[in-house]
Amino acid sequence: MFRSHVLVCGGTGCTSSGSAVIIQTLEKELKEQNLEKEILVVKTGCHGLCACGPIMIVYPDGVFYANVQKEDVKEIVSEHLLKGRVVTRLVYEEAVVQDVIKPLNETVFYKKQHRIALRNCGVINPENIEEYISTNGYEALGKVLTFMTPDEVIQTVLDSGLRGRGGAGFPTGLKWKFASGNRGNVQKYVACNADEGDPGAFMDRSILEGDPHAVLEAMAIAGYAIGADQGYIYVRAEYPIAVERLNIAIRQAREYGLLGKDIFSRGFDFDIDLRLGAGAFVCGEETALMTSIEGNRGEPRPRPPFPAVKGLFESPTVLNNVETYANIPQIILNGAEWFASIGTEKSKGTKVFALGGKINNTGLVEIPMGMPLRTVIEEIGGGIPDGKKFKAVQTGGPSGGCIPAEHFNIPIDYENLASIGSIVGSGGMIVMDEDNCMVDIAKFFLEFTVDESCGKCTPCRVGTKRMYEILDRITKGQGTLEDIDKLEELAYYIKENALCGLGQTAPNPVLSTLKFFKDEYIAHVVDKKCPAGVCKDLLTYTIDPEKCKGCTLCLRTCPAEAIYGSVKQPHTIDMDICIKCGTCIDKCNFGAIYRK
Repeated sequence: MFRSHVLVCGGTGCTSSGSAVIIQTLEKELKEQNLEKEILVVKTGCHGLCACGPIMIVYPDGVFYANVQKEDVKEIVSEHLLKGRVVTRLVYEEAVVQDVIKPLNETVFYKKQHRIALRNCGVINPENIEEYISTNGYEALGKVLTFMTPDEVIQTVLDSGLRGRGGAGFPTGLKWKFASGNRGNVQKYVACNADEGDPGAFMDRSILEGDPHAVLEAMAIAGYAIGADQGYIYVRAEYPIAVERLNIAIRQAREYGLLGKDIFSRGFDFDIDLRLGAGAFVCGEETALMTSIEGNRGEPRPRPPFPAVKGLFESPTVLNNVETYANIPQIILNGAEWFASIGTEKSKGTKVFALGGKINNTGLVEIPMGMPLRTVIEEIGGGIPDGKKFKAVQTGGPSGGCIPAEHFNIPIDYENLASIGSIVGSGGMIVMDEDNCMVDIAKFFLEFTVDESCGKCTPCRVGTKRMYEILDRITKGQGTLEDIDKLEELAYYIKENALCGLGQTAPNPVLSTLKFFKDEYIAHVVDKKCPAGVCKDLLTYTIDPEKCKGCTLCLRTCPAEAIYGSVKQPHTIDMDICIKCGTCIDKCNFGAIYRK
């Protein structure tokens, strides 16, 4: 028995910040202090508060150490783990009130979350199946195989109101029902979409890194429900930690008889294999994903027929994403009514979001559907850094839209976001402040879409390229009012004619910014100005003669030699030569140079 457990985040975010070194140093210090038999070090998945990584939590004390560095480990071991004295200076700032340590669930970041899909992330060692089993793992699979018929499983999922968390929000139980006919007489498949391609999204990656067995268990349940004996997880090769832990989890589940032949001695066979994606965004679309699993170039197929009728290898296939599956075991164990009691009338349960951009608490959050956007940004997210004003938030990635400040109080669910031209999507949430140019944001997402288009259909292949070219002209001050009209016309044409859902939603960032920020487009076109001061070609640099001390630092560091002046005399900038790199602003110690 260990008297303390030290949980260190081993997710991608904290690993990139050096948590592997923290673990090695911690184990070394514990050995030197003869504490290795008293203190257990546990490498977990993501704790959520990525802005504070590397993260270390000591239990049973519940002390949350943030931004731990290698140099801090010796002090934590000698003071806290050996002498019982908390190293207050390293504790997460909000968790300390007058030297009293608050539990994590009482901090603003955590107290309004409701963790279902993330329930084990940051809590267990994802590479140890016994830790998953100790948190009721695989009980749901045992329950359905022992006490429930396949139709009862499907009805439970239907009654829960769970909708697909991959973007479209289609009812999960209904998808399973469509694929459930002819059990035992037709080859069927269960597939998991772990090809998370949205910029700024890392929800699925974190679940796979922190709780891979939850996905395996859910896929086996889906297999039992529809009559499938084989599953595939299509995961991005760029997720090496997730891939490694999935391989470990599959191997362990097979060793424990939880995958393979005659599971729970109930005559049910089900196994899972991995397929690695090569980073193509279009392979997040279900038919393109299945085409890729089959060994072909990942391109979408026309629908109908839908995958539940004719999917992988032309067989009925259920495809859900990682987060959708992560909810299934808890729905089975706790009941449909329990899950349906969370969220809103049409959007049940919780949703995981990856908070990024201009936000203090960057990280992963799981909230009940229907929570106001303001609560997520100002409370859980900790607000906008440096006292800047909230301007917009992009949800749904390249397929989503920008939500402006006028809708800051909108409840987050499928229907509400759709009503203003955005989507919940897979869960990316990129926050923007007053320094962001919305035309530039639209251009960024269109550039991504152009690069990632599979090229199979003309509306997406050519149409998005034309839209990007128009946006590029506008940001360079070469656009016209007719360009704005043409941009909108193209957007609607692509939405109506593109082959797959990714192409059909590609214009959303443009349409939402045109709807809520058209004045910025007009400023770029008519005034040849970028109100946010982002678009490089529209910027001018000036030196305030009242503030300039003539130190010559800007002159000496200007790579274009565009600054003129004498020592102790005000300087000037020749805008015909200036390359607008911003070096002069960075170097000026007197705040004398302005960018407009």
